[in-house]
Amino acid sequence: MQKRWVPPLRSAGYLIGGLLNAFATALALPLLVLPAQARAWSDRHRRRAGRLLDVPVPDRPALSHSGPRRRFRIDPDTRRSLLWLPIHVVTAFPFGLAALLCLGNLLTALWATAFWWVAPGEAKLLGGIPVTSWPLALTAAPLQVAVLTALAWWGGPPPARAHARMCLAVLSPSAAQQLTRRVEVLTRTRTEALDSHAAELRRIERDLHDGVQARLVATAIRLGVAREALTEAPAGVTELVREAHEGIEEAMTELRNVIRTAYPPILADRGLDGALAALAAGCGVPTRVHAGDLGKVPAAVEAVAYFVVAEALTNTAKHGRATRAEVHVRRTAAGLSLRIEDDGVGGADETLGTGIAGIRRRVLALDGDVLVTSPPGGPTVIVVEVPCGS
Repeated sequence: MQKRWVPPLRSAGYLIGGLLNAFATALALPLLVLPAQARAWSDRHRRRAGRLLDVPVPDRPALSHSGPRRRFRIDPDTRRSLLWLPIHVVTAFPFGLAALLCLGNLLTALWATAFWWVAPGEAKLLGGIPVTSWPLALTAAPLQVAVLTALAWWGGPPPARAHARMCLAVLSPSAAQQLTRRVEVLTRTRTEALDSHAAELRRIERDLHDGVQARLVATAIRLGVAREALTEAPAGVTELVREAHEGIEEAMTELRNVIRTAYPPILADRGLDGALAALAAGCGVPTRVHAGDLGKVPAAVEAVAYFVVAEALTNTAKHGRATRAEVHVRRTAAGLSLRIEDDGVGGADETLGTGIAGIRRRVLALDGDVLVTSPPGGPTVIVVEVPCGS
């Protein structure tokens, strides 16, 4: 538990330290107008204010020095730091001077109480009253000590906390900047989540394909051999082996569907552009794929893009009555952009279970956007934007 005398002492140290810092700030003002120096100086005082108030003070983004003019670039944090310099000088001087005078007179009163006789006539009390006798030293001086102690005890913390709050208020980012930084953090964490998800998808696909599926295939082969060899076995045994064999084959079929749903193996083999080309080749409608330089795409985004195109082409073949379709995929600054269009009859309705709802769910899961244009008579155009967290 914090001792009761700690807050007054911390407040006095903060105010007197603020006085010295304000004096140094006034002297070094020509040097502190540089962005890097102003930010470093203000950061030091942000930490002092945070320690006094016992509140966390997050680090501000580092100032970039790249480029010949970056040293003098004025960003919002730097503007607040430059604004804080004169405010700190104006406010810290009176607060700190009051604390220093209180402490100085308290020490003078203590000296007058105990050592007035060392220099008779020179020890002064507040107001210029000299201490010339023991009765005065033992009455007036202790009274002054008690008054100044009470003033420091109850009067010191409020101005210290007020100055610290002012310091943090001036140097804290605005609500808009806090929102911008929060978006940057979320973008970075989403990138990390997508990378982790990509690695996990690939690991699951590899383990299922190379581990579980391989064992099921080996077991199915053994059961098939056993089934052929049990020609003279009782009918019950032969039937059990047959059921086990068929059950293994069904499990393998379901496992392949799970693998394709989690992360289609063709993505790992051919990449996104090759996988989309394979979808176009297998579509019942002549389809062309236009893919630019996609770069590195997270596995989760690749999977969503693959399933979006697969569902859209399936809808085109089944319901669109189209004669051609085109798929455009390209990398943008925001992420991955897909555009699937056909010359069919249009009229796609998300509420009728045409698969557009499934496309939207997959895309929204990655904070993407879906725009469907399908007027009666066509054409149908589906535009998808999926952020890649870059």
